[in-house]
Amino acid sequence: MATYTTDERTLDSRVRWLWIGRALLIGLVVGGVATAVAFGVDRSWLWVGPVVGVFIAGLGVTHSILLYRTWSYEVREDSLFLDRGVITRVQTVVPYVRVQHIDTSRGPIERSVGLSTLVVYTAGSRGADVTIPGLTPPEADDLQTRLKRLAIESEGEDAV
Repeated sequence: MATYTTDERTLDSRVRWLWIGRALLIGLVVGGVATAVAFGVDRSWLWVGPVVGVFIAGLGVTHSILLYRTWSYEVREDSLFLDRGVITRVQTVVPYVRVQHIDTSRGPIERSVGLSTLVVYTAGSRGADVTIPGLTPPEADDLQTRLKRLAIESEGEDAV
């Protein structure tokens, strides 16, 4: 099993730019809506829209940078370990005996920057799936293969 394990790994730095781009887009949309509302209510309040947009975008960019710094994962002998979060730190341990199947996905925006996402579906309660974003396609394929082999080897073990 040791041949499939990894040390702690972080995400590709390009995912940070995707998250920052998404935050800027959300700030632009929220700022636009706030401007439209101000335009309809009182035109002297038109300054509120850009201020709200810049504030939301700033929060989103800060969150994206901090989230990137905290995201890591590790393939252990008995489980996949994920550590992430900004305000609330989430540490997830996925025993291989719980793994149902593993997908890789690449949306159009991810493809444009050369990234991929790995989704591990687990047995158990609703929403128990875990996602690892910001992987290069070869890295996602390698991780998928490692997890598949570890899941096969763990068949017959009890989940903890």
